Amino acid sequence: MKKIIYLFLIFFVTGYTNAQQFVYKPINPAFGGETFNYQWLQSSASAQNQFDNSSSSRGLSSLNSLNNFTDNLNRQLLNEISRKLMGDQFGDGDLKPGTYVFGSMYLEVIQTGQGLLINILNTSTGEQSEILIPGS
Repeated sequence: MKKIIYLFLIFFVTGYTNAQQFVYKPINPAFGGETFNYQWLQSSASAQNQFDNSSSSRGLSSLNSLNNFTDNLNRQLLNEISRKLMGDQFGDGDLKPGTYVFGSMYLEVIQTGQGLLINILNTSTGEQSEILIPGS
């Protein structure tokens, strides 16, 4: 008798149970989730990050110092070379209107009503720049 009651209860309960459809909704905005979740995901990832980028070892800092020194030395050498080239080309006075060529760089200096206009053309790449020095 107990078996029949249990079977009846099992069939009765399962007959009236309702199921619903399983719907997946992504959280990450990169995969179609809500865009407002981005800040939360970013702060959560930053909080869980075990690596600290601010502290560097001695080997890396000395390497960075060496790289900085090399870059600084290269800038100073290029500055000195360009200053000598400009001095040879223009003399010690002011820029004079005309055209000047430095390797693949073509400079055109024009006196306008607004000031001194310098057009720079790199003939190897085709890049152009324009500099206006007002009131010269």
